[in-house]
Amino acid sequence: MLEVKTSSYRSSRLTRIGQTGRRLVVLSLISCSALPALAAGGQFVAHNTPPYAATAKNLGTEDPLKTIDVTVWLNPHNRAEMDALAQDLYDSSSQNYRRWLTRSQIAARFAPTVEEARTVEGFFESHNLKVVVVGNDNFFVRARGAVADVERAFHVQLNEYQVGSKMIRANASDPYVEGAAAPLVRAISGLDSGEYEHPAMTRPTSFRSVRSQMAGSSARPSSGAADPSFYSSNCFDGVVTQKFSTNNDGQLPIATYTGNHLNLQSFTSLGCGYTPPPIQTAYNLTALYAEGYTGAGQTIVILDWCGSSTIQHDANAFSRKFGLPLLNGSNFSIIYTPTPSECISTDDAEINIDVEWAHAIAPGANIDLVVPPSASFQDINEAEFYAVNYDLGNTLSGSYGSVEAETPATELETENLISEMAAISGISTNFSSGDYGDYTTFAPVSQTVSAPADSPWATGVGGVTLALNSDNSIAWQAGWGNNATVLLQQGDIFDPPITDGFQGGSGGGSSNCATQDSSGNCLAGFPKPAFQKALHGKTRQVPDIAWLADPYTGVVIAISIPGEAPELVWQIWGGTSVACPMFSGLWAIANQVAGAPLGQAAQYVYALPAGAVTDVVPVSTTHNLKASILESTGTNNYTPSKVLGGTPPATPAKFISALWDWPTAEDTAAVISFGTDCSALPDSDNDGTPCNTPSALETKVGWDNVTGVGTPNGQTFVESFKPAAAAGK
Repeated sequence: MLEVKTSSYRSSRLTRIGQTGRRLVVLSLISCSALPALAAGGQFVAHNTPPYAATAKNLGTEDPLKTIDVTVWLNPHNRAEMDALAQDLYDSSSQNYRRWLTRSQIAARFAPTVEEARTVEGFFESHNLKVVVVGNDNFFVRARGAVADVERAFHVQLNEYQVGSKMIRANASDPYVEGAAAPLVRAISGLDSGEYEHPAMTRPTSFRSVRSQMAGSSARPSSGAADPSFYSSNCFDGVVTQKFSTNNDGQLPIATYTGNHLNLQSFTSLGCGYTPPPIQTAYNLTALYAEGYTGAGQTIVILDWCGSSTIQHDANAFSRKFGLPLLNGSNFSIIYTPTPSECISTDDAEINIDVEWAHAIAPGANIDLVVPPSASFQDINEAEFYAVNYDLGNTLSGSYGSVEAETPATELETENLISEMAAISGISTNFSSGDYGDYTTFAPVSQTVSAPADSPWATGVGGVTLALNSDNSIAWQAGWGNNATVLLQQGDIFDPPITDGFQGGSGGGSSNCATQDSSGNCLAGFPKPAFQKALHGKTRQVPDIAWLADPYTGVVIAISIPGEAPELVWQIWGGTSVACPMFSGLWAIANQVAGAPLGQAAQYVYALPAGAVTDVVPVSTTHNLKASILESTGTNNYTPSKVLGGTPPATPAKFISALWDWPTAEDTAAVISFGTDCSALPDSDNDGTPCNTPSALETKVGWDNVTGVGTPNGQTFVESFKPAAAAGK
């Protein structure tokens, strides 16, 4: 039987954070002037306000009667000592090298005391807020109460803000804590309803707008296939020449397109989608399995909110199909923390991606699926702390993130603290680097990165496009980044082609907003860790390593869809949500081979022996798509760069492009590019950073801000961690 656990927090069922609703107009509103005066002896909790509160549209005050949870994170003791020890533990010349601390050792040296936690409890209770959770080893205290009481306790106004398409609650200014609790408070979480998002992307299956269908995990794929055998591992099926006329009846203009062909859905095939066997072959994993290295004895901790009611069933259908061990009570647990989830559902693709593909890479490892009740910063960080504090496994996989420049600095520091505690415990916290490149498509956001991948104590996992040869060896890899151009739609030929711009790509770049001023403006990023000393700049660079992420060359998952017949179907997904669990699976195998916990993966990947990683560099081909369009006035010829970027083009020097034609939409086609983690539109189109500007994300020789050091070469990567005595045998 599947083991389902609930953590032992002393709490009642928690109200899900992040649900926003319209306040009733008959409710009295709390104004700033109604807040109590600041008492002497207190202090502000600096940088605890979301940056968007200064610029986003204020929709009005939050309902004062609404019940919310807030969490006070207490200051750890001896933080400078913790920082120095963390560095020492990864210094191979130190006597402390890899002498990881136990939970009790961390508590004795760095944890807040019981008395300090009780002081914070007393602060809550004195303000009519009920304590519901005291975190393990007193690192945080969580309480619940009415918005009005929370506002009075922390001297803040809670408003609703329009942030993009979302309505988010946030405090308008930094909170103020008075009395004996004031010097104990490091951060306050829950004042805002900010949430993490999963960077998962489904591949478009029909033509409306390519961009609208690549907008993240909210995009829904087609129902999928009844059997994964219908998918091919050949994503690029040769060079084609296709001719189209207006309305397909010989009218001008007549267009001829010549170049690579993208193997997606057709009348006779569902196109490409990678299953475990070709991936295991491509990345040299089968030799590892033959040696007995499958992750046995290791546990991969996967963090996903809400939960799936069908995940064990789906993962076992996946496992049976590809000859993987079945998941049962001996190797798979679901841990709901702090209480059973109220939003468990079917059809949660992210959980299927994480569990099935961590299992596909490390079939012998155990999996603990840790499930908090919501995607709020508050719930996720507390669940991650639970996993680290209880040392559930040496590898933690987090396929989620938030935009660093839109996240309060205190939340970023909480994430960093948890990853640092993991690192000194011998645990690697691995996080997706995001699916939106440098985030400049999120106007008015400037270039930034995804958190928590930005932490110097975490490992950021970026993404690539993958093309295989017929024997499943790697034909080429490109840093994941797609642009699209519409060539013709339902018989209408566009002359010139209409550029749709940036569709998605691996997140990366420089951390730049871990330090914020009083108005939430970005001042600096996390400092550059020692393992990145050879890289440019003074701040943390993202990502560290990469794996498969492009949804156009995505992976197959098994998932139950209610109402389908059969209910279990096979779908194609991508995003760095795929890359992260894949790498976490490989890191579990590395820990098995090492025979001892290795700790933070990023500490090692910059100094691996030759052949352990494959450097991903700019790619191009003579077969990039070009166009020739016959008009009554003559023939207009378009180079691959102009097909992709229009006039004037904003394309990089090297990329690969391919024709995608829709059999289900007559006379409709587009061109998709690969290796363009930027916009092929000029700067005036406000589509993000143009590819032809120096600041654009791009692959290059060595480390780059799209793929990190590159992709792992399974056997060589893992065997580089063999103990010296074993390696010499």
